[in-house]
Amino acid sequence: MKFRAHDTFAIRKGWLHKGMKHILKNPRLFVDKNINPMDELGIGSNMVKALRYWLQAFGLTIETGATTKKQEFTELGKLIWNNDLFMEEDGTYCILHYLLASNFEQATAWHYFFNTYNMNEITKESFINDIKSYISIQDSEYQVSERLLEDDFDCIIKTYYRASDGNSNPESNIESPLTELGLIKLIDKKNKIYAKVAPSFATINPLIALAIIIKENEKEKATDIKISKIEKDPCNLGRIFNLNNIQIAEHLDNLQKLGYIKVVRAAGLDIIKLQTEMTFIDCVKKYYENLNN
Repeated sequence: MKFRAHDTFAIRKGWLHKGMKHILKNPRLFVDKNINPMDELGIGSNMVKALRYWLQAFGLTIETGATTKKQEFTELGKLIWNNDLFMEEDGTYCILHYLLASNFEQATAWHYFFNTYNMNEITKESFINDIKSYISIQDSEYQVSERLLEDDFDCIIKTYYRASDGNSNPESNIESPLTELGLIKLIDKKNKIYAKVAPSFATINPLIALAIIIKENEKEKATDIKISKIEKDPCNLGRIFNLNNIQIAEHLDNLQKLGYIKVVRAAGLDIIKLQTEMTFIDCVKKYYENLNN
């Protein structure tokens, strides 16, 4: 489990592109004693630490080397870099969100918020109380300060909720790219109460939906998947995107029309049958191929 590794800085538009561009030039960007990463990236020291963390938390890079650390692109990182250089496509946002919200080890609060925390009305107090109990269940000896959890909650809100009012300092008001997904809304400004909401149907490309379903089915390697798992299992399509059963059904019907799955709701069954042998990466590749064509 990891908390507040972002040093209170939510990811900002352009950061991931900037970080990857400089890692291509120097994989030891964050540890090379011969350069100053603040000068290279044009951001402050705490922001450098945050960017180093975000690149890994989003699954774009991995850090290797026991004594001489360097960052390398993951397979997915290469795919995104080669097809959506500035990370502007809805599909890219969906992939990045999925990888972050399913990353228990590096983004524990995000994983908990989307996959376990079920409050209809979300406040910082309720989130802190619930995640403290969750952490205790996961590891009774694990100690984390309430301040770190509060900072994680604030960062989650900044990641997904566009709070710009036009009056803030431009430098401190750079938004997270994931606000484009609209996964969190403010329902009570005075009391700072939020709610999780689903993105529009068009935001989740069918190939990205399929990629997530396939990825979450990797361990079982089954061609028949219960629809209830897609709706309710941690890190699956329903949990990750705050979708209800009707919205899930719409996405599955669309995948069936495209020939990727067959929906079976007869003879006591409530399943989908995969009609493709594509992997998660294959689905993402095809998504970008379709965009480029």
